[in-house]
This record gives sequence, structure tokens and C-alpha cells, in this order.
Amino acid sequence: MIGSKWKGIIWWRLSKGVGRFGALQRSLPQISQKVLTAELRQLQEHGIVARTSHREVPPRVEYALTAYGRDLAPIFDLLCSWGDQHLKRRNANTKPASAPAADESTHNPGAH
Repeated sequence: MIGSKWKGIIWWRLSKGVGRFGALQRSLPQISQKVLTAELRQLQEHGIVARTSHREVPPRVEYALTAYGRDLAPIFDLLCSWGDQHLKRRNANTKPASAPAADESTHNPGAH
């Protein structure tokens, strides 16, 4: 339900508040209109996003997370936390060989 490249990003944008289609599209310049429309429809079908169409000229359509969609917040928070830890771990593993490891600078048993 949230496994595509864009669904998590769309969810995050909508978690900040109601979004109009054009504003969502402008905030995600790499996504095509066709893909954004398809992703929003799938999120609607799963009950994560609600679509409200206002009878105005020009027509105005807004998207918002449903209560069910907001229930994903703790899951996304955990994923973000894990991602931060992963980046730190990856960056620690890519340091140049000449840089001392954090443990070596604070603990050197041969120095006593």
C-alpha cells in the first residue's frame, strides 16, 4: 500500500496539511502528472488519502490524509529514525583509512 517510490513522499507532504493537486505536483517536480494521479488514486483506494472536489470555477480538488492514513505516522517516524542510523553507519564505514576510529582515539590500551 505504501511501497512505491512516491507514496511515502506524498504521505509526508500531506502529513503537513491539506494539499491541492497543483501544489503537490510543484513540490515534487520529478514526478509526472500521470504518476502523481495514479499514486493518489491508489492511496484513496486504500483509505489513506481523501479527495475533496469543490464545485468552483476553476474546479478545486484537495487531498488530505484520513484518520487511517494518519495512523501511519509512528511507522514513518520509525523508518526515518532507522534511516538516520543507517546513514550514520554507512558514513562511518566509508571514512578514509588514515582517520582513527572513534574507539581508537578514546581508548588505546598500548599507550599506558
